[in-house]
Amino acid sequence: MAASGRLVLGTLPPSSWVRGSGPAVLSRLREAAVVRPGFLSAAEEETLSRELEPELRRRRYEYDHWDAGKHFGDEGRAITGGRSGTVGCLGDTTKAIHGFRETEKSRWSEASRAILQRVQAAAFSPGQTLLSSVHVLDLEPRGYIKPHVDSIKFCGATIAGLSLLSPSVMRLVHTREPGEWLELLLEPGSLYILRGAARYDFSHEILRDEESFFGGRRVPRGRRISVICRSLPEGMGPGEPGQAPPAC
Repeated sequence: MAASGRLVLGTLPPSSWVRGSGPAVLSRLREAAVVRPGFLSAAEEETLSRELEPELRRRRYEYDHWDAGKHFGDEGRAITGGRSGTVGCLGDTTKAIHGFRETEKSRWSEASRAILQRVQAAAFSPGQTLLSSVHVLDLEPRGYIKPHVDSIKFCGATIAGLSLLSPSVMRLVHTREPGEWLELLLEPGSLYILRGAARYDFSHEILRDEESFFGGRRVPRGRRISVICRSLPEGMGPGEPGQAPPAC
C-alpha cells in the first residue's frame, strides 16, 4: 500500500508539497511548516508499519471521539463544549477525531529507534526535550481530524510526524485570519514539521477523503498511520507533577 501511494504522487515536482493562500503566508511559514518528502525509504516505512500493526490490530476504530482541545469551525471560530477527553495535548473539549485508533509507544526495536533519532535530529533543536512516548494515530480510510491547535500546557513548540501507508492533505488555517491558509501534501514516507507560528497561530487538520484535494489534484485517502513526536513545553521536565499523559 505504501508503494502505491508513492507511485501516485511521485510525478510531482519537489516544490509542490506546500501551497498557500498567497506569497506572504508561504514566505512567513517557510521554516515553520515543512514537508520533507521521501524522508523514509520504502524499507524504513515497512519496518515501522510491521512493528506497529500487531498493537494497533488489538484496538477498535473509534468514531466521533471526544478529544481534549480547542477546535475551529469553517470560519475559524473556536468550537467548545461537550465532555472531557483524556487524549493528547489539547485544551477545550469537542469531537475532534473520527474513524481512528491510537496508542502511545515508548519501546521500539533498534531499527525503529534509529529512524526516530533521525526525526529528532531533523526536526528538533538540541535544547528541546521530547515527550517520552511517541503518539501513533491510525486513521481508517474514512477517518479524519478536525481543525485544532494543541494545548500549550502539555506540548511544546515543535510537532513532527511521519506519514505511513496513504497520502493525505494537512490544512493549516490562521485562527484569527481564516483567509490565511496553508496545505501540506503528506506522501507515505514523508516527514512534516510544525513549529513556531505554524504550531501556535494556525489550526491543523487532516482532510476527509471527499475533501482530499491538493490544488486541483485528487489525493485519494486510504488507511493512514502517523507517528508523531512532540517537544515538552518550555520549562517542564519529564515526570514533573501535573504533567499530562505524554502522548499528544
